[in-house]
Amino acid sequence: MRVAAPLAADIHPIPLSLVETDVAAAAAGFGDAFARTGFAVVSDHGIDAALIERANAATRAFFALPDDVKRAYVVSGGGGQRGLTPFGVEAAKGHAKADLKEFWHVGRELPAGHAYADVMPANLWPSEIPDFRAALSALYDALDQAGAKLLRAIAVHLGREADFFEGPVREGNSILRLLHYPPVPPETAKENIGAIRAGAHEDINVITLLLGAEEAGLQLLGKDGEWRTIDAPPGSLVCNVGDMLQRLTGHRLPSTSHRVVNPAPERMGVARYSTPFFLHFRPDFLITALPGGPQEEPPITANDYLLERLRDIKLL
Repeated sequence: MRVAAPLAADIHPIPLSLVETDVAAAAAGFGDAFARTGFAVVSDHGIDAALIERANAATRAFFALPDDVKRAYVVSGGGGQRGLTPFGVEAAKGHAKADLKEFWHVGRELPAGHAYADVMPANLWPSEIPDFRAALSALYDALDQAGAKLLRAIAVHLGREADFFEGPVREGNSILRLLHYPPVPPETAKENIGAIRAGAHEDINVITLLLGAEEAGLQLLGKDGEWRTIDAPPGSLVCNVGDMLQRLTGHRLPSTSHRVVNPAPERMGVARYSTPFFLHFRPDFLITALPGGPQEEPPITANDYLLERLRDIKLL
């Protein structure tokens, strides 16, 4: 019997440069995509392709290191917020099986004595990869700027001034995640029956900007209950609404369940890499629902909400 191909999500690329030339049009385009699906595909984002390839090369070099070398960068009790989270540790909320992945986190660099230093720890930098710090720091900054630009369109869509999010995300607790999904040979699949590369989940943060989604596997859950593939042209960003933005908008913009399924049999032996940037509010920002949303939740600080959710996914 022939298995039906998965449905494709109805998302068309929107140039991020439109925010600078016609913010109202950008707000309409991104607002429509997010309201319908929780996702958007972003083209013309302005992040240099050479920088992306440089960061990818450093990422692959790190994950190619022996396990004992990589595990020296695990931060005990750190909730996976910096350094390495090893393979088979993180599990999607409500899932018994851990995801088939390992990842590294880079956070915001803060000056000594900063007020947020107690909740935003210092970064680790693997000495084995000489270009790691420079390449990933530059990519962090580029994605941070792209996210701030996209938030201008979202603000206008919500009927706010374009700079509405500038204060809430200034010095935000944003995270760059370097994801490595190792090959899934038959023995791995047998040992982890029922596990997939990333179980169905919603993101914790404000918005997520994802590089590397052109590799097959990423799916979103449509409002009709069907899983749909996200087809992203090479070099584009996939962006989705996180739980913090959903909460702030009173669920006007949905944080949509998504997952990364295991590869087709002919691709089982191929690793998958992707690089999501989880854009966060500053830790002390009070997430209070804007008026006009269909569902209102009690106010909570961004840091308290983050800690609550890290416990849910077994990182704390």
